[in-house]
Amino acid sequence: YVPRGPIFANHELTLVADVLEDLQQLARRRRAIWLKIDPDITLAYGLPDGVDTDKQPEQLVPAGQSIRAMLEARKWRFSSDQIQFRNTLTLDLSLSEETLLANMNQSTRRKLRQAEKRRVKVRSANSDEDLQTLYRLYRTTGQRQEFTIRPWAYYHDLWRNFLEAGLAHILVAEYEGEILAGVVLFHFGQRVWYFYGMSSNRERDRQPNYALQWHAIRWAKSKGYQIYDWWGAPDTFAEDDPMWGVYRFKEGFGSQVVRTLGAWDYTPLPPLYWLYTQVAPRFMEWLRRRGSS
Repeated sequence: YVPRGPIFANHELTLVADVLEDLQQLARRRRAIWLKIDPDITLAYGLPDGVDTDKQPEQLVPAGQSIRAMLEARKWRFSSDQIQFRNTLTLDLSLSEETLLANMNQSTRRKLRQAEKRRVKVRSANSDEDLQTLYRLYRTTGQRQEFTIRPWAYYHDLWRNFLEAGLAHILVAEYEGEILAGVVLFHFGQRVWYFYGMSSNRERDRQPNYALQWHAIRWAKSKGYQIYDWWGAPDTFAEDDPMWGVYRFKEGFGSQVVRTLGAWDYTPLPPLYWLYTQVAPRFMEWLRRRGSS
């Protein structure tokens, strides 16, 4: 698996073809069942044709479209196992704060004002005590939104190592000294990623998450970053998508939808790929049912 790669110096098609050929040869030499790539290549901005296009009309990116056509011609398969988020939303941090506020929807601006009126305070966080509190809130968030999280040791090592490397920034929102919510930002090059968000079940009407995001956006802008990446949007822009509520929150800040290439698999031995991706999961499910009966 090549996470968020390969990374191309440019999207000139002969270069892309050379890189893909090298990867295909590598997969054949290693006798791999498949090789998965997940390059950060934009296919289009805005929503797919026919989905609320008055709000964010689709703008195709020719280079991305050409690379997708090349993958199809070379018999790569769009993967059924998308490890990273395929789509995201971004904010252009070169805009003034006044413009960023004006681009937000009315509900988002109102909730920012509510957070200020209800005395939510935002500060940086880096102590182990803060990180432990954030982990407890992340566990609460996972229970509320029904996603699985890893053990404390994983997040402690991840957050601490990125903080010490100068590649992370953590913010918490408090009310009367109690941490209500937090965000973990990663930053590199010209981009800041909102990677983790967590919040308490208490005092939610104080809108701490809105205060956090506006503070995070202004922090990123003040440090000279150009893009605020919300890291994740629905695969299909429909209300029954599990990420629809998260998307509406992010979109409310005036963010632009970015649709990327996603993960693609190269399969030197297609029968083995079919066995591994289609037959093996069904066999494992049969074993689990048999063991529980």
